[in-house]
Amino acid sequence: MRFEALSELAARQHGVVTVEHARLLGFDKDAVARLVATGALERTHRGVLRFRAVPPSWRSDLLAACWAGGFRAVASHRSAAAMWGLKGGRRHIAEITCPRWRRAQHAGLVVHESRALDPGDLTVIDGIPVTGPELTLLGIAAVCSPSVLEIALDRAENVGLVTSASVRGLLVRVARPGRPGVRALRRLLDSRSPEDGIPASERETMLRQGLRAHGLPEPVVQHEIRHLGVFIGRVDAAYPDERIAIEYDSYEFHGGRLALVKDSERRTKLLAAGWYPFTATDVELKAGCRLLASSIAELIRQAS
Repeated sequence: MRFEALSELAARQHGVVTVEHARLLGFDKDAVARLVATGALERTHRGVLRFRAVPPSWRSDLLAACWAGGFRAVASHRSAAAMWGLKGGRRHIAEITCPRWRRAQHAGLVVHESRALDPGDLTVIDGIPVTGPELTLLGIAAVCSPSVLEIALDRAENVGLVTSASVRGLLVRVARPGRPGVRALRRLLDSRSPEDGIPASERETMLRQGLRAHGLPEPVVQHEIRHLGVFIGRVDAAYPDERIAIEYDSYEFHGGRLALVKDSERRTKLLAAGWYPFTATDVELKAGCRLLASSIAELIRQAS
Protein backbone atom coordinates (compact mmCIF):
# COMPACT_ATOMS: atom_id res chain seq x y z
CA MET A 1 0.00 0.00 0.00
CA ARG A 2 2.82 2.42 0.82
CA PHE A 3 4.49 1.77 -2.52
CA GLU A 4 1.20 2.24 -4.38
CA ALA A 5 0.68 5.57 -2.62
CA LEU A 6 4.19 6.68 -3.54
CA SER A 7 3.65 5.53 -7.12
CA GLU A 8 0.36 7.42 -7.39
CA LEU A 9 2.03 10.56 -6.04
CA ALA A 10 4.82 10.25 -8.61
CA ALA A 11 2.27 9.82 -11.41
CA ARG A 12 0.91 13.28 -10.56
CA GLN A 13 4.43 14.74 -10.48
CA HIS A 14 5.91 13.66 -13.82
CA GLY A 15 7.30 10.47 -12.28
CA VAL A 16 9.49 12.12 -9.63
CA VAL A 17 9.30 12.34 -5.84
CA THR A 18 11.60 13.49 -3.08
CA VAL A 19 13.06 11.49 -0.22
CA GLU A 20 10.90 13.64 2.07
CA HIS A 21 7.77 12.52 0.15
CA ALA A 22 8.81 8.91 0.74
CA ARG A 23 9.49 9.55 4.45
CA LEU A 24 6.04 11.09 4.94
CA LEU A 25 4.52 7.94 3.41
CA GLY A 26 6.38 5.71 5.85
CA PHE A 27 9.61 4.82 3.98
CA ASP A 28 12.75 5.10 6.07
CA LYS A 29 16.25 5.54 4.66
CA ASP A 30 16.86 1.79 4.31
CA ALA A 31 13.52 1.23 2.57
CA VAL A 32 14.31 3.91 0.01
CA ALA A 33 17.75 2.39 -0.54
CA ARG A 34 16.16 -1.01 -1.23
CA LEU A 35 13.81 0.51 -3.83
CA VAL A 36 16.81 2.07 -5.55
CA ALA A 37 18.78 -1.20 -5.36
CA THR A 38 15.93 -3.20 -6.93
CA GLY A 39 15.61 -0.69 -9.77
CA ALA A 40 12.14 0.59 -8.89
CA LEU A 41 13.59 4.05 -8.28
CA GLU A 42 16.66 5.95 -9.42
CA ARG A 43 18.34 8.96 -7.86
CA THR A 44 18.40 11.99 -10.17
CA HIS A 45 19.77 14.52 -7.68
CA ARG A 46 20.48 14.47 -4.01
CA GLY A 47 17.15 13.92 -2.28
CA VAL A 48 15.22 13.44 -5.55
CA LEU A 49 14.00 10.11 -6.96
CA ARG A 50 12.47 9.05 -10.27
CA PHE A 51 10.24 6.02 -10.88
CA ARG A 52 11.88 3.98 -13.61
CA ALA A 53 8.48 2.78 -14.83
CA VAL A 54 7.61 6.35 -15.88
CA PRO A 55 9.30 7.43 -19.14
CA PRO A 56 11.62 10.38 -18.53
CA SER A 57 10.62 13.74 -19.98
CA TRP A 58 11.91 17.29 -20.00
CA ARG A 59 9.23 18.23 -17.48
CA SER A 60 10.32 15.50 -15.07
CA ASP A 61 13.95 16.61 -15.44
CA LEU A 62 12.92 20.21 -14.80
CA LEU A 63 10.81 19.42 -11.74
CA ALA A 64 13.59 17.21 -10.34
CA ALA A 65 16.07 20.06 -10.81
CA CYS A 66 13.75 22.49 -9.02
CA TRP A 67 13.40 20.15 -6.06
CA ALA A 68 17.15 19.61 -5.97
CA GLY A 69 17.56 23.38 -5.76
CA GLY A 70 15.73 23.42 -2.46
CA PHE A 71 13.22 25.86 -1.06
CA ARG A 72 12.03 28.51 -3.58
CA ALA A 73 13.94 27.04 -6.53
CA VAL A 74 12.03 27.66 -9.77
CA ALA A 75 12.33 26.98 -13.48
CA SER A 76 13.64 30.15 -15.11
CA HIS A 77 15.25 31.70 -18.20
CA ARG A 78 15.06 29.33 -21.20
CA SER A 79 13.22 26.59 -19.31
CA ALA A 80 10.59 29.07 -18.14
CA ALA A 81 10.31 30.39 -21.70
CA ALA A 82 9.56 26.84 -22.88
CA MET A 83 6.90 26.46 -20.19
CA TRP A 84 5.24 29.73 -21.28
CA GLY A 85 5.60 28.91 -24.99
CA LEU A 86 7.88 31.86 -25.71
CA LYS A 87 10.75 32.27 -28.15
CA GLY A 88 14.07 31.34 -26.59
CA GLY A 89 12.62 28.33 -24.80
CA ARG A 90 14.80 25.23 -24.60
CA ARG A 91 13.77 21.73 -23.59
CA HIS A 92 17.14 20.02 -23.80
CA ILE A 93 18.36 21.75 -20.63
CA ALA A 94 16.92 22.30 -17.17
CA GLU A 95 17.51 25.93 -16.19
CA ILE A 96 16.58 27.02 -12.68
CA THR A 97 17.05 29.89 -10.26
CA CYS A 98 17.44 29.29 -6.54
CA PRO A 99 18.76 31.24 -3.53
CA ARG A 100 21.79 28.97 -3.16
CA TRP A 101 23.21 25.98 -5.06
CA ARG A 102 25.65 23.79 -3.15
CA ARG A 103 25.32 20.50 -4.95
CA ALA A 104 27.43 18.92 -7.67
CA GLN A 105 26.85 20.10 -11.22
CA HIS A 106 24.91 17.89 -13.62
CA ALA A 107 24.99 17.67 -17.40
CA GLY A 108 22.17 19.64 -18.98
CA LEU A 109 21.53 21.62 -15.80
CA VAL A 110 22.03 25.40 -15.68
CA VAL A 111 21.72 27.08 -12.28
CA HIS A 112 21.37 30.79 -11.50
CA GLU A 113 21.65 31.98 -7.92
CA SER A 114 19.49 34.85 -6.71
CA ARG A 115 18.11 35.85 -3.34
CA ALA A 116 15.80 38.43 -4.96
CA LEU A 117 12.91 36.09 -5.75
CA ASP A 118 9.64 37.76 -4.86
CA PRO A 119 6.81 35.20 -4.43
CA GLY A 120 4.61 37.53 -6.48
CA ASP A 121 6.87 36.97 -9.49
CA LEU A 122 6.57 33.17 -9.28
CA THR A 123 3.83 30.76 -10.26
CA VAL A 124 3.19 27.08 -11.01
CA ILE A 125 2.57 25.54 -14.44
CA ASP A 126 1.70 21.84 -14.73
CA GLY A 127 2.95 21.26 -11.20
CA ILE A 128 6.33 22.91 -11.86
CA PRO A 129 7.36 26.12 -10.05
CA VAL A 130 8.30 28.71 -12.66
CA THR A 131 9.05 32.41 -12.95
CA GLY A 132 6.11 34.58 -13.97
CA PRO A 133 5.96 35.87 -17.56
CA GLU A 134 7.53 39.27 -16.79
CA LEU A 135 10.44 37.74 -14.86
CA THR A 136 10.80 35.10 -17.59
CA LEU A 137 11.25 37.88 -20.16
CA LEU A 138 13.98 39.35 -18.01
CA GLY A 139 15.63 35.93 -17.96
CA ILE A 140 15.36 35.69 -21.76
CA ALA A 141 16.95 39.15 -22.02
CA ALA A 142 19.86 37.90 -19.91
CA VAL A 143 20.71 34.82 -21.97
CA CYS A 144 19.30 35.36 -25.48
CA SER A 145 19.86 37.79 -28.35
CA PRO A 146 17.87 41.05 -28.68
CA SER A 147 16.01 39.64 -31.71
CA VAL A 148 14.87 36.59 -29.74
CA LEU A 149 13.83 38.82 -26.84
CA GLU A 150 11.75 40.99 -29.16
CA ILE A 151 9.92 37.98 -30.59
CA ALA A 152 9.29 36.68 -27.06
CA LEU A 153 7.94 40.03 -25.85
CA ASP A 154 5.68 40.40 -28.90
CA ARG A 155 4.29 36.92 -28.32
CA ALA A 156 3.76 37.51 -24.59
CA GLU A 157 1.90 40.76 -25.28
CA ASN A 158 -0.10 39.30 -28.16
CA VAL A 159 -1.49 36.40 -26.09
CA GLY A 160 -2.10 38.58 -23.04
CA LEU A 161 0.61 37.25 -20.73
CA VAL A 162 2.08 40.71 -20.15
CA THR A 163 1.66 44.36 -21.03
CA SER A 164 4.36 46.95 -21.54
CA ALA A 165 3.25 48.50 -18.25
CA SER A 166 3.55 45.22 -16.32
CA VAL A 167 7.06 44.59 -17.69
CA ARG A 168 8.11 48.13 -16.81
CA GLY A 169 6.67 47.58 -13.35
CA LEU A 170 8.87 44.53 -12.91
CA LEU A 171 11.95 46.54 -13.89
CA VAL A 172 11.08 49.22 -11.35
CA ARG A 173 10.96 46.57 -8.63
CA VAL A 174 13.91 44.33 -9.49
CA ALA A 175 16.34 46.39 -11.60
CA ARG A 176 19.71 47.06 -10.05
CA PRO A 177 23.09 47.98 -11.56
CA GLY A 178 24.69 45.01 -13.23
CA ARG A 179 21.67 42.69 -13.14
CA PRO A 180 21.73 40.61 -16.35
CA GLY A 181 19.00 41.40 -18.86
CA VAL A 182 17.84 44.71 -17.38
CA ARG A 183 19.55 46.93 -19.92
CA ALA A 184 18.44 44.85 -22.93
CA LEU A 185 14.82 44.63 -21.78
CA ARG A 186 14.61 48.34 -20.94
CA ARG A 187 16.18 49.28 -24.28
CA LEU A 188 13.59 47.19 -26.13
CA LEU A 189 10.70 48.74 -24.19
CA ASP A 190 12.01 52.26 -24.81
CA SER A 191 12.23 51.61 -28.55
CA ARG A 192 8.55 50.72 -28.84
CA SER A 193 5.58 52.99 -29.44
CA PRO A 194 1.92 52.09 -28.85
CA GLU A 195 1.16 53.41 -32.34
CA ASP A 196 3.39 50.72 -33.89
CA GLY A 197 1.06 47.93 -32.80
CA ILE A 198 1.93 44.36 -31.80
CA PRO A 199 2.81 41.75 -34.47
CA ALA A 200 0.42 38.81 -34.55
CA SER A 201 3.10 36.20 -35.21
CA GLU A 202 6.81 35.48 -34.98
CA ARG A 203 7.17 35.93 -38.76
CA GLU A 204 5.66 39.41 -38.55
CA THR A 205 8.19 40.35 -35.87
CA MET A 206 10.96 39.02 -38.12
CA LEU A 207 9.56 41.17 -40.94
CA ARG A 208 9.73 44.26 -38.77
CA GLN A 209 13.27 43.38 -37.68
CA GLY A 210 14.39 42.89 -41.28
CA LEU A 211 13.03 46.24 -42.43
CA ARG A 212 14.59 48.00 -39.46
CA ALA A 213 17.96 46.33 -40.06
CA HIS A 214 18.12 47.94 -43.52
CA GLY A 215 17.53 51.44 -42.21
CA LEU A 216 13.81 51.72 -42.81
CA PRO A 217 11.60 53.34 -40.19
CA GLU A 218 9.50 51.21 -37.87
CA PRO A 219 6.38 50.06 -39.75
CA VAL A 220 2.92 49.98 -38.22
CA VAL A 221 1.87 46.37 -37.76
CA GLN A 222 -1.65 44.96 -38.10
CA HIS A 223 -2.72 48.13 -39.90
CA GLU A 224 -6.36 48.44 -40.94
CA ILE A 225 -6.92 49.94 -44.41
CA ARG A 226 -10.14 51.62 -45.48
CA HIS A 227 -11.01 53.42 -48.71
CA LEU A 228 -13.93 55.83 -48.87
CA GLY A 229 -15.13 54.40 -45.58
CA VAL A 230 -15.09 50.81 -46.87
CA PHE A 231 -12.92 48.25 -45.08
CA ILE A 232 -10.40 46.67 -47.46
CA GLY A 233 -8.30 44.61 -45.10
CA ARG A 234 -5.80 44.43 -42.28
CA VAL A 235 -2.21 44.11 -43.44
CA ASP A 236 0.72 42.72 -41.48
CA ALA A 237 2.80 45.90 -41.75
CA ALA A 238 2.40 49.30 -43.37
CA TYR A 239 3.86 52.73 -43.91
CA PRO A 240 0.55 54.65 -43.95
CA ASP A 241 2.00 58.01 -44.99
CA GLU A 242 3.57 56.43 -48.08
CA ARG A 243 0.56 54.10 -48.57
CA ILE A 244 2.79 51.03 -48.56
CA ALA A 245 1.21 47.74 -47.43
CA ILE A 246 3.29 44.63 -46.64
CA GLU A 247 1.93 41.16 -46.03
CA TYR A 248 3.64 37.97 -45.00
CA ASP A 249 2.77 35.23 -47.47
CA SER A 250 2.56 32.03 -45.44
CA TYR A 251 2.47 28.81 -47.43
CA GLU A 252 0.32 27.33 -44.67
CA PHE A 253 -2.45 29.92 -44.85
CA HIS A 254 -2.02 31.23 -48.40
CA GLY A 255 -1.75 27.98 -50.33
CA GLY A 256 -4.38 26.59 -52.66
CA ARG A 257 -6.45 28.04 -55.46
CA LEU A 258 -9.07 29.75 -53.27
CA ALA A 259 -6.42 31.50 -51.15
CA LEU A 260 -4.62 32.69 -54.28
CA VAL A 261 -7.83 34.17 -55.67
CA LYS A 262 -8.59 35.99 -52.41
CA ASP A 263 -5.03 37.34 -52.15
CA SER A 264 -5.20 38.56 -55.75
CA GLU A 265 -8.53 40.29 -55.15
CA ARG A 266 -7.22 42.06 -52.07
CA ARG A 267 -4.09 43.28 -53.85
CA THR A 268 -6.29 44.62 -56.64
CA LYS A 269 -8.42 46.52 -54.10
CA LEU A 270 -5.27 47.93 -52.46
CA LEU A 271 -3.98 49.16 -55.82
CA ALA A 272 -7.34 50.68 -56.66
CA ALA A 273 -7.28 52.52 -53.33
CA GLY A 274 -3.87 53.99 -54.14
CA TRP A 275 -1.78 51.66 -51.98
CA TYR A 276 1.42 49.84 -53.00
CA PRO A 277 1.19 46.17 -51.91
CA PHE A 278 4.36 44.18 -51.14
CA THR A 279 4.69 40.53 -50.19
CA ALA A 280 7.24 38.95 -47.85
CA THR A 281 7.83 35.19 -48.07
CA ASP A 282 9.72 32.81 -45.79
CA VAL A 283 12.61 32.90 -48.26
CA GLU A 284 12.67 36.70 -48.07
CA LEU A 285 12.58 36.71 -44.27
CA LYS A 286 15.38 34.17 -43.98
CA ALA A 287 17.45 36.28 -46.38
CA GLY A 288 17.05 39.27 -44.08
CA CYS A 289 14.50 41.17 -46.23
CA ARG A 290 17.28 42.78 -48.29
CA LEU A 291 15.43 42.86 -51.63
CA LEU A 292 12.12 43.80 -50.04
CA ALA A 293 13.69 46.60 -47.99
CA SER A 294 15.59 48.03 -50.95
CA SER A 295 12.41 48.09 -53.07
CA ILE A 296 10.44 49.84 -50.33
CA ALA A 297 13.28 52.29 -49.68
CA GLU A 298 13.37 53.21 -53.37
CA LEU A 299 9.62 53.77 -53.42
CA ILE A 300 9.84 56.00 -50.33
CA ARG A 301 12.74 57.92 -51.93
CA GLN A 302 10.75 58.52 -55.10
CA ALA A 303 7.70 59.63 -53.13
CA SER A 304 9.72 62.13 -51.10
